[in-house]
Amino acid sequence: MEPESPPIPVVSTFSSPFEKSPDPKSSLRKPLSLWPGMYHSPVTDALWEARSSIFGRFLYGSKDGPPQAQLLTRTPSHSRVSIAYNFSSDYILREQYRDPWNEVRVGKLLEDLDALAGTIAVKHCSDDDSTTRPVMLVTASVDKIVLKKPILVDKDLEITGAVAWVGRSSLQIQMEITQLQDLSIPSDSVVLTATFTFVARDSKTGKSAPVNRLLPETDHEKKLFEEREERDKLRKRKRDDQMELERGGRKLHDNAGCLKRLLAEGRVFCDLPALADRDSILIRDTRLENSLVCQPQQRNPHGRIFGGECGRFPSIQIMCAVHKVTESRTTSDQH
Repeated sequence: MEPESPPIPVVSTFSSPFEKSPDPKSSLRKPLSLWPGMYHSPVTDALWEARSSIFGRFLYGSKDGPPQAQLLTRTPSHSRVSIAYNFSSDYILREQYRDPWNEVRVGKLLEDLDALAGTIAVKHCSDDDSTTRPVMLVTASVDKIVLKKPILVDKDLEITGAVAWVGRSSLQIQMEITQLQDLSIPSDSVVLTATFTFVARDSKTGKSAPVNRLLPETDHEKKLFEEREERDKLRKRKRDDQMELERGGRKLHDNAGCLKRLLAEGRVFCDLPALADRDSILIRDTRLENSLVCQPQQRNPHGRIFGGECGRFPSIQIMCAVHKVTESRTTSDQH
C-alpha cells in the first residue's frame, strides 16, 4: 500500500493575486481565473496550487501527442487526497463558509467536493508521460449525497476522497467529510458522504478514452468496488429494460399506484382547494427559475465551465425551494 500524503491545508484567500505574479510573457503564467482568491473557493485554489505539477500538464500539454499506449494499474491509496479546513483558527476562512445559521454552506462544499474529485481523477488517470496527450475528464454525475448532520462552522473539518471503482472510460470517486463534533464519540465523525462519477474523453477527438485500472487493497476498498460494480450492472439492466419497453410503445412505471394517488391529491387542490390537505403543497407552487451567464472567470483548468460552480448554484436554488415549502406549511398551520 502506498503511503498517504498529508492533508492539504486550506487558508483564507485574503491576499492580492498580483503579488509575485509571473512575467506576463511567460508561458508559465496562469490564467486569471486560476489566481488565488479571484473567483474560486479557497479549496479550489489550494488544490490547483498543490497539484500544479499535474494541472500544468493538463493546462499546457500538447493535444498533438499520441494517446496513452498502455494502461496502468493504480491503487485507491495512490489517488487518495485530503483537504483540511482550519475553521477553529482561521477567522477569515470561517467567514467565507458561514451561512446565516452559523453552519457551513453546503453549496460551497459541493464546489470544493467537485474540485477535489477532479484532482483525484487526474491523479488516477495520469500516466506520468509528458509526451502523450492528456485525457479530458468531465463530471458526469453526483450520486447519493448524504448529509448526516449539520456541519459546524467553528470546528475543523476534513474532506477525503479516493477512486472507488473504474469502468472502461469512467470512474467513481468516494468522498467523505469528517468533523469531530463530540470528543466523546470519535467514531461518529462522518458528516457527509458523496459519490462523483467522471468520464474520460480524448482531448483531441472528443471520443471516450480508456482509463487506468484499479486494484483495491483493503477489505473496505474491495467492498466498495464490489458494491459499485453491482450498481453499475443494475444501472445498465434498467437502461436496457427501459429502452426495450419504449421500443414497444410502453414506458416503465415502477410506482404507478403512488403516481395516481399524488395526481388525485393534486386534482383536489385545483378543483376544491378548501378540502385539500393543509400540510401539502402543489409542485408548481415550489417552482423557481433563475438564469445565470457563465463568465470566463468560471473556467476550470481545461478552459471549460468549472463543474463546481454548476453544483453550487443549483444547491442554492434547492434551498430556496425547500424554504418556500416550509414557509407555506407554517402559514397554513398558523391560519
